[in-house]
Formats: sequence, structure tokens, C-alpha cells
Amino acid sequence: MDFCRCGLAGLLCLVLASCGGGKAGGSFGKLIAPPTVVGKMTAANLDAITKQNNLEPLPGTAQCDVTVAQINYRTAGVQSGEITNSSAAVLVPSGANCVGPFPLIVFGRATILEKLQANADLTNPSTELLMTFFAAQGYAVVATDFLGYALSDYPYHPYTHAATEASCMIDSIRAAREASSSLGLNLNGKIMISGYSQGGHASMATQREIEQANSGEFNLVAVASLAGPYNISGALSYGATHPINGVQSIVPFQIVSYQNIYGNAFAQTSDVFNSPYDSYIATMFPTLLSTNAADALLPTGSPVQVQTAMFKAAFLKDLAQNPKNTTIVDGKIQDLLGWNPKSPSIMCGSSADPTVNFAVNAQTAYKDFMARGVTSVSLVDVASEVQQKYGYLDPETFNLAYHGELEPPFCLQKTKQLFDSYK
Repeated sequence: MDFCRCGLAGLLCLVLASCGGGKAGGSFGKLIAPPTVVGKMTAANLDAITKQNNLEPLPGTAQCDVTVAQINYRTAGVQSGEITNSSAAVLVPSGANCVGPFPLIVFGRATILEKLQANADLTNPSTELLMTFFAAQGYAVVATDFLGYALSDYPYHPYTHAATEASCMIDSIRAAREASSSLGLNLNGKIMISGYSQGGHASMATQREIEQANSGEFNLVAVASLAGPYNISGALSYGATHPINGVQSIVPFQIVSYQNIYGNAFAQTSDVFNSPYDSYIATMFPTLLSTNAADALLPTGSPVQVQTAMFKAAFLKDLAQNPKNTTIVDGKIQDLLGWNPKSPSIMCGSSADPTVNFAVNAQTAYKDFMARGVTSVSLVDVASEVQQKYGYLDPETFNLAYHGELEPPFCLQKTKQLFDSYK
């Protein structure tokens, strides 16, 4: 099961997410329309999915049926005063063993390249995992689509932008609470935060915002940030000389996002990108193109070959060596270092992950927390468990499937173990 499902052949889904600046009160987090029920999965259906995807016994036997609804809610844009919208899926447990009240998990999804993909889709692999690991085990879940996706009218996706990630997820909690009555969802008031890859960055950004500014509104009891790029500026600098699989989508997406947000990433696209990519890359992601059409516009080959083909050599050198490079400066604003988490938390990932570097991101963040005496955070490495289940991984399988497919279920299992202690 591909947890990310980027949709562009040979690309993985990365690590991050985005939305925008909503505060308590006003219209932020308010529903634009009543929730729409899109379908229901029985416990037997969900057990069959678990078996089909060779995930036994990680989620455990399903205890609940799960209804999937879509909500459309108001949230903030990037710039001060902007009001826009985001959609989300709400997963509602039901059945004889699942009468509630339930804790609410707010979940940030991985990077998605397809603009129309929505979490409120019963066939979405990410949604299947959220149903089997959490909703079928007695957790309510709200999973935002983020700005610029699905029902959102926002003109672009502010990718890897910490402030808007947090506000979009926080507003989704408010919207899910408003929708709970019409959905027959009985909540117990406890909030848990998680997210994978792109959503791992979003989940930690959301934790920071709630703990520093919204603790009176939300009873946050536990957090699990999974395979996220918490050290974005460091990952960008390191990646300039150690390119990752997916560099042809992930890094352009980030740079163009910062150009849209801050207006300083480049004077013209040819400052960063080689021809012909400089002529269309600034409007490519998220895409409305078919998989084949999008693939045809991107370079192919090894990560080094792809990076060399797409990016100007002078830009890569400056990205690696110059701390005043504007992309690095913008990335530093998104770094999740230099603060003190309070809630019981885990950072889960794999030291064998070829897409989101565990040492550059998770270990750097963990050391940063420990240096200031933080005791609430644990670092979890699932590399040995992935290896034990799948054995030898040939290079092609390792690069194309590890981050998006093989690693996520083990971190979701660790998340469930943590959340079960605070349920």
C-alpha cells in the first residue's frame, strides 16, 4: 500500500504540508456547508484491506465500522487578512463496540502532487491506513487536504510553510467539532496530532502552535510526528550535494512555494532551473495533468542525473554553501528547532529512509530538544522492523517504495501504541 501515492511514476511522496494563520474566533474553522457522507467501510472490509496489503498484525483486528465524510471549512491564507477554504475527511467510528466518546486525531498527509486528490476518498491509500490503524480502533480522525487541494480555492499550495500548516490543521479540528453533531460523532475532548512525511512537519508545527498559543482551547494529550523534515533548511542544503529520489518534484515545489509566499526565491525561473523546465515548472505543482503527461515534462534518471538536468549548477553550489541563499533563509523560517515540546511525543522514522534523511531531520531535532532538557519527546527508529518484515531490498524497491510504502505502517503502529496510553 502506497501511503503517499504521488501519482508520477518513479516519484515518492515527501515530507511536508501547508495551510494558513487561523486564530480562534471569527470565521476560521467554520463549516462552509454541511458535511457530506461519501461512504462507509465495515470492520470486515477493513480487515480485508489489512490482509490484502500484508499489514497483519500491525493495526490489530478492526473493532469499528467507519463512515467517511467530507467537510469544507474556512481557514486563513498565507498573507495577513486572507480568508480561504480547505476541505478534509472526517472518519467516524461506529458499531456495537464503538459507541464513544472518542478522542480526535488530526492528521497531516504526505506530499501529494495531484491537485484533485482528496482524503475523503475510500480508495485513497492514506485514508485506508487512517481507517485501519485509527478509526477502526475507536479514534475519530480529521485529515485535512490543505490549501490548494481538493475543494480548496486557494490559488497555490504553500508547500512546507509551517505557519499555514498549523492553522489549516487547527481549523480542521474546529470544523470537525462543528460537524460532529450532524455526523453522530461523540467526542471526548482529547486531541492527538500526527502526520507522515510532509504531514510530519505539519504535525510538529501544529503541536508548537497549540502549545504556545491555543492550549486553553485544545486538550492536547499526545503527538506523533512521522518521517518529517523538521530541519528544512538543513535538508535543502544537504540535498544540494546528496540529492534524494523525487528531487525533480519535491525541491522545485518548495522553491516555487517560497517564491509565491515571500517573493524572494528568484528574480526569474532561469536563475534556478535549466531549460526547458524554467518555462513551466513554476506552475506545475500541484498538477491537473495526467500521470503520463506530467512524467513527460520531468527529467529521468538517477537523483544525481535528475538534479543536474533540472537545476543550474551555480544555484546548487550556492544552496549548499551560502547561508544567505534566499531558499535557505526561507527554509529556516520553517525549521522546527529551538522550541520546547511539552506534550508526550514521538518522532518516528527510519534511519534507512532514502527520501527523508533521518539524521539530518529527526536526529537533529531530537538533539536540539535534548540540549535544552526536553524530556517529553522520544525518538523511534523502525529500520530494523522494516528489514525484518521485508528482508533484502534491492535498490529499485528501496528507492521507489521505502518511504512511501514500507516505512509508514511501522510508524503508524508506534503512533497507535502511544495514543492508546492517552485515549
